[in-house]
Amino acid sequence: MASITYLFVTLSFFSLLACSSTHAQLNANFYATTCPNLLTIVRNGMRQAVAREARIGASILRLFFHDCFVNGCDASILLDDTATFTGEQNAGPNRNSARGFEVIDAIKTSVEAACSATVSCADILALATRDGVVLLGGPSWTVPLGRRDSRTASQSAANSQIPGPSSNLATLTAMFAAKGLNARELTILSGGHTIGLAQCGNFRNRIYNDTNIDANFATTRRANCPADGSGNTNLAPLDTLTSTRFDNNYYQDLVARRGLLHSDQELFNGGSQDALVRTYSTNNAAFSTDFAAAMVKLGNISPLTGTNGEIRRNCGVPN
Repeated sequence: MASITYLFVTLSFFSLLACSSTHAQLNANFYATTCPNLLTIVRNGMRQAVAREARIGASILRLFFHDCFVNGCDASILLDDTATFTGEQNAGPNRNSARGFEVIDAIKTSVEAACSATVSCADILALATRDGVVLLGGPSWTVPLGRRDSRTASQSAANSQIPGPSSNLATLTAMFAAKGLNARELTILSGGHTIGLAQCGNFRNRIYNDTNIDANFATTRRANCPADGSGNTNLAPLDTLTSTRFDNNYYQDLVARRGLLHSDQELFNGGSQDALVRTYSTNNAAFSTDFAAAMVKLGNISPLTGTNGEIRRNCGVPN
């Protein structure tokens, strides 16, 4: 009996240990002793970047989202293509649209000067994303840290796993579910489109062919997005009024049928998310609170920890 009891206790201990390692991989104080000024360095870098161009806060948020949706939050999107390496930057969802790499590189240089070979590019991107949102008037959240950087990337996964601007609600829901995010979190995280711009090629079909669209809004957007297929890189705000201020106007736009992307308007089109969109359209505080929580969950998608991956010295290339 004693041996059975010992075996049970031993198994229970290892079960708890495994559970602990699974659910406590990341820690907000991970760099408290090894790089105590990290948060200040990242915040200062983002403050300078946003002061130069407010849009960069949205660009960094998009980088983080596209990174986490491909093999987890491992900074794989930051790896540059070379003659012998194909990364994610030229995948369809990122080519000629993903931006802000130089901002992360500049912050990484400052971090390396303070604490060499200590902080991952993945963690810098996670912190910079939070700070960009805050600097544009959005909510703050505590960023769990301890991610490590991947040595590889997957262009094919970027092409197949990042939701596209023409996706319908069923597709969006399924793609988020594949990453452990539910339909509610899909709607919450889509609220990140309250900041930033989109290219004409991503919304042309909506403004010319969708029927659930405000006529005046469609006319306005057609002015710099010709039907003939030209002007694909011309830009329009995802949020009609406040594209450089993080607020709930995105949801107000959806209720008014002014969502810029087809995938945006799918969240308010007679489906399961209509009620939540209405709630956020009138309650900015609720949106802010829920967005912060959803961002923590997004940042917890399949991180590399422990001895997995590496701490890149240069975010654009493996060591």
